[in-house]
Amino acid sequence: MSEKCFICDKHRGKINTSGITIYEDDYVYVGHIDSNDQLKYIGHIMIDLKRHVPTLGDMTMEEASAFGIIMAKISAALMKLDGVEHVYALVSGNSVPHLHMHLVARYINTPKKYWGPMAVYDWEDAPRGDENEVIELCNRLKIYLEGH
Repeated sequence: MSEKCFICDKHRGKINTSGITIYEDDYVYVGHIDSNDQLKYIGHIMIDLKRHVPTLGDMTMEEASAFGIIMAKISAALMKLDGVEHVYALVSGNSVPHLHMHLVARYINTPKKYWGPMAVYDWEDAPRGDENEVIELCNRLKIYLEGH
């Protein structure tokens, strides 16, 4: 772990995020992303690599396998459980040099002008909820993963 890293601090318990842990193993941690909004966009999930590395190319094959499998499972769960027609996947690393992937749900009937991993946030009718609704989604995803 790095001493000056947002994600490492999150894993140490120094930073609170929305919802609950959706999944965790030796390699990855999965949770709902936090936002400063009172009503959060429901379905913005983040997969963190536990080991502090900056990019996809820095992963071991074991980490890459765990990362890819959980990405596919979470995406499938969102699509089966919550009326999601597409899941955007984004790895940037520009502001936080610790490998993490954003999975952002795009719901059925999202107008085309709001398609895109961050554009969905601008849709006034996008599914939003409070902390309890985020926790409900996390629990649904967690239960789905336990069965698959």
